Amino acid sequence: MQKVVISGTGLYTPPNSISNDELVASYNAWAERFNQENAEAIDAGELAAVPLSSSEFIEKASGIKSRHVVNKRGILDIDRMVPEIPERSNDEWSILCEMSVKAATEALERAGRTAADIDGVIVACSNLQRPYPAIAVEVQAALGIQGFGFDMNVACSSATFGIQTAANTVSTGQARAVLMVNPEICTGHMNFRDRDSHFIFGDACTAVIIERAEDATSEHQFEILGTKLLTQFSNNIRNNFGFLNRADESGIGQPDKLFVQEGRKVFREVCPMVAELIGNHLEEVKLSVADVSRFWLHQANLNMNMLIARKLLGRDPDLEKEAPVVLDEYANTSSAGSIIAFHKYQDDLPSGSHGVICSFGAGYSIGSVIVRKR
Repeated sequence: MQKVVISGTGLYTPPNSISNDELVASYNAWAERFNQENAEAIDAGELAAVPLSSSEFIEKASGIKSRHVVNKRGILDIDRMVPEIPERSNDEWSILCEMSVKAATEALERAGRTAADIDGVIVACSNLQRPYPAIAVEVQAALGIQGFGFDMNVACSSATFGIQTAANTVSTGQARAVLMVNPEICTGHMNFRDRDSHFIFGDACTAVIIERAEDATSEHQFEILGTKLLTQFSNNIRNNFGFLNRADESGIGQPDKLFVQEGRKVFREVCPMVAELIGNHLEEVKLSVADVSRFWLHQANLNMNMLIARKLLGRDPDLEKEAPVVLDEYANTSSAGSIIAFHKYQDDLPSGSHGVICSFGAGYSIGSVIVRKR
């Protein structure tokens, strides 16, 4: 078995950003209009009034202050409240492919690699824009990579599951190097008319190069010491959108065809599972929590990350050094979140430092990747 390293990471950030104040102004304008237009039904108890939102509520509930988005105008338009993303012809690269190529280009540059050095492409994300052909095969073609490509989806844990899949492929000699990318247009499955979730998601794309340690020449190498995955079925985070919706017209357009969650249940059930998995994983590779310089956690909710880190460390974490946060700027970018944190907060670590990349989300699914900087 070959030793394997992460030798490069890349990030594509969409050019548009929406602040909490902008998002709240749009949502509240829609909510007030809805309540006015349905005043009689609301007064009669036939319909519930839509509650208003606030920037203070959003930041307290999540730690989110803004989010980057592929399209801003459509989201803030109270007659639409859905991003405007025109369909492309089959002769054009898809938007997920375009995002992937941009993130991959930076990852290849940091790894000191070209497309000729890569043997496989994995696109791992929460929402794919089509069933087939695989987005990964399209990315492979756009970059000029020879070999294979396939898509995978484990919701917010797609990146860590993708890293394990890529690492296993490289360590067994099936590929010299694999490109793993996470294009996330989370705003496309967001209900911007739901007060409890309209603020959660943003858009981004991350990329990771995984290759044999003996071949790596990058200045940004992290040896993968171990990976650990866990899934446990739960309906507390769910999206029922799919090709079978057309087989029962009564469900088309219903709220469950977008992101829905039982947030309090998720918080209560997932946090202990994540802390336990990380603790057990560290023991398996003969490390202690004290040996870890940095935790790059899934960027879903600041309160969740604080609780997980507190359970592991026995104290509040230093968010600058031990558990960096990017969700204040990016919001929840699903599978890309922990990789954004890893990408932005890795270069300052000295050689020999240990870190944990961890994601968690729908499934439930949890992925842990323990690394050591070379």
